[in-house]
Amino acid sequence: MDYTFAVQQVIFGLTLGCFYALLAIGYTMVYGVLRLINFAHGDLLMVSAYVAFFGIVVFHIPWIISFGISIILTGLLGILIDRGAYKPIRNSPRISALITAIGVSFLLENLGIVLIGGRPKSFPTPLIFDGILKVGEVRIPFLSLWVLFVTIILLIAVMLIVYRSRLGMAMRALSRDMETVRLMGVDADRVISFTFLLGSVLAAAGGIMWCMKYPAVEPFMGVIPGLKAFVAAVLGGIGNVAGAALGGMILGVAEILIVAVQPEWSGYRDAIAFCILILILLTRPTGIMGEKLPD
Repeated sequence: MDYTFAVQQVIFGLTLGCFYALLAIGYTMVYGVLRLINFAHGDLLMVSAYVAFFGIVVFHIPWIISFGISIILTGLLGILIDRGAYKPIRNSPRISALITAIGVSFLLENLGIVLIGGRPKSFPTPLIFDGILKVGEVRIPFLSLWVLFVTIILLIAVMLIVYRSRLGMAMRALSRDMETVRLMGVDADRVISFTFLLGSVLAAAGGIMWCMKYPAVEPFMGVIPGLKAFVAAVLGGIGNVAGAALGGMILGVAEILIVAVQPEWSGYRDAIAFCILILILLTRPTGIMGEKLPD
């Protein structure tokens, strides 16, 4: 594998890792606060893609406005899922919350089939994201540069919110002891809803960029990316925002490089991610940057 080819594949891997990272951060924030694996999180990627698609293709809204509407509506859907599905069972056994999360995931997927249909639709990519940047012999798609740029900006924003704001302080406190935080007068439900909002916004941004990279919109498009993002969250350290981002990058680069070195393994790309999950659970269950969280 020559230098140019290696650099090219690393860029592709980082691009893929950005998608996983944006989804993984949502997983890790919700788990950090509620100890809940929100398996419906990956389907928010699908919802955001459909909203953006219909905004551009059906209603002929300018793409930047359509993207903004998609992100806002997906964020509000995240709050609705929390208030409608998770809040009523907040004090129930965790298995109830897990089953509810799986049920919400199936609900969103099947609503997509019933209301829109299962046939994939081609997502329109704005011209600003087309084109190739040549750096010597390396050819970098403009879309990859945009994905890296947007991911870095969003990651910085999330880190500032989590570690430099009052809501972020409340989120970190809830992750340690929810009952004590409630006794101190903090509106826990408001903080939890904000957590779902923030995670859903990141999933929406990831979903829109995913469709520009892989332009086929269909109701089950969020299942595999969502599961791989969960793997990335566990790999980096479930409950750790920076760890989730790091895990996404590692998973994306590993997935691309393994296939680049061994092209005959391309049919096992998904299996590679889940093998990584098994290995990390066997060797370091808390992940690369994770720490044992209190029950």
